[in-house]
Amino acid sequence: MATITEALAEVYASNPQDEVVLTTLELRHSSFIDDAGNPAPIRVVADYNDLVATLESDAPLDAGQSVIFTAVAFQFALPSMEEGQAPQIDIVIDGASAQIIGHLESAVTQTEKIECTHRRFLASNPTAGPHDEEPLTLYVASAKATLTRVTATAALTDINNSPFPSDVYSPDVFPGLVR
Repeated sequence: MATITEALAEVYASNPQDEVVLTTLELRHSSFIDDAGNPAPIRVVADYNDLVATLESDAPLDAGQSVIFTAVAFQFALPSMEEGQAPQIDIVIDGASAQIIGHLESAVTQTEKIECTHRRFLASNPTAGPHDEEPLTLYVASAKATLTRVTATAALTDINNSPFPSDVYSPDVFPGLVR
């Protein structure tokens, strides 16, 4: 289960008037590239203003760097944790730009899934990094777009076939296993 930092827990517990939690989404796919051929993820923040924030040190793209999240209206709810069901969420991005729609259209032609990472930042200090100790990454299972709206469903992929515990005990890593 995802954990949060002490600062974010304090904001949720005390609800101070001068602090706002900013929810962001980052969509990544190998076909999301700019004109120079560099990776160009879609980064959005549910706010009225763009957000310049620092990513975590182990982020898949631009690790530890300050990046821009574009202000876009979107709906997103964290998945429920029900027994026997893989977590699944619905994402609705209103006012999607032509760039977002273009990226999604290019991704549809490939079998690789779109990665979706959810992060929370505190508006008072976005350069401190996300306040999710481990940001939630899901994979878009289906998406559809109109001229101004993108609707997607994201889920954890193949959670049933993931090893548990996630550590694999092999003689290379644990030489004491060999007699």
